[in-house]
Amino acid sequence: MSRLQVVSGKGGTGKTTVAAALALALATEGKRTLLVEVEGRQGIAQLFETEALPYEERKIAVAPGGGEVYALAIDPELALLDYLQMFYKLGGAGRALRKLGAIDFATTIAPGLRDVLLTGKACEAVRRKDREGRFVYDYVVMDAPPTGRIARFLNVNDEVAGLAKIGPIHNQAQAVMRVLKSRETAVHLVALLEEMPVQETADGITELRAAKLRVGRIIVNMVRPMVLDESDLDLARAVPRTAVAKSLSAAGLGGARRGGLAGRLVDPLLEQADEYAERFALEREQRSTLTELGLPLHELPLLAEGMDLAGLYELATELRQQGIS
Repeated sequence: MSRLQVVSGKGGTGKTTVAAALALALATEGKRTLLVEVEGRQGIAQLFETEALPYEERKIAVAPGGGEVYALAIDPELALLDYLQMFYKLGGAGRALRKLGAIDFATTIAPGLRDVLLTGKACEAVRRKDREGRFVYDYVVMDAPPTGRIARFLNVNDEVAGLAKIGPIHNQAQAVMRVLKSRETAVHLVALLEEMPVQETADGITELRAAKLRVGRIIVNMVRPMVLDESDLDLARAVPRTAVAKSLSAAGLGGARRGGLAGRLVDPLLEQADEYAERFALEREQRSTLTELGLPLHELPLLAEGMDLAGLYELATELRQQGIS
């Protein structure tokens, strides 16, 4: 299992939820995981029902078996201050630059620099070791930008390295790309069984592979439970309307004629069956398309009670049972 797990997906597919569940799943049995947020939305804090995350690594959950999940919301401005201190020893001068707005100006005028800082901080956490020479984190999970820009986001260090031929920026970019383009890193894509998310997933895989970034798994989120299988649907199409009405009447739902309660229920029930059959066919088609992409495929259920902390642990359990940890 790669030590840096990058999670992307089309907006609305629940990639932040999947990233959080993955971090919990990987922290099972005493492991330590760092969950990193790079978009500044504080989605991780909301999922774990905690206060907004500061720019520091903070323990936010305990996984089954005693593992720990830490979280970090990377602030590009503060990451740049870290960078300036690390390579140029600016100290208080760096803080003064921030007060003058120079740091914000730099990360705005050069968006590539912003992405270098975000990915660089995550890669630093992957490589970090304690005094005994052991990795501080067994895994780092990044809640990354959507599929529309994930390849550019992860590959931006190559662009910067090409612009800065020598010096600390060049060396930093090269060090980051050595992690991102190695087997230490895998990019997972989150999809729904709908046409647009599936198409974006396929396009994202193509772009990532073109950039020589390793794609790991496809995780289908919010999968609805199967109510009727194909044989049930065939039966629903074939059974006469009068037979359905009689069955409802026999179950105690009033008269079978059109004026009776059972009779009035037939049309809405058959309409629901038709809608379900249409969705069933669409989901089967999209699942087949994802399977043809040739990557490990995992499915997470749509939680009837909505997403809360208990639901997050439930999804983590699903991932472990599917062999993702």
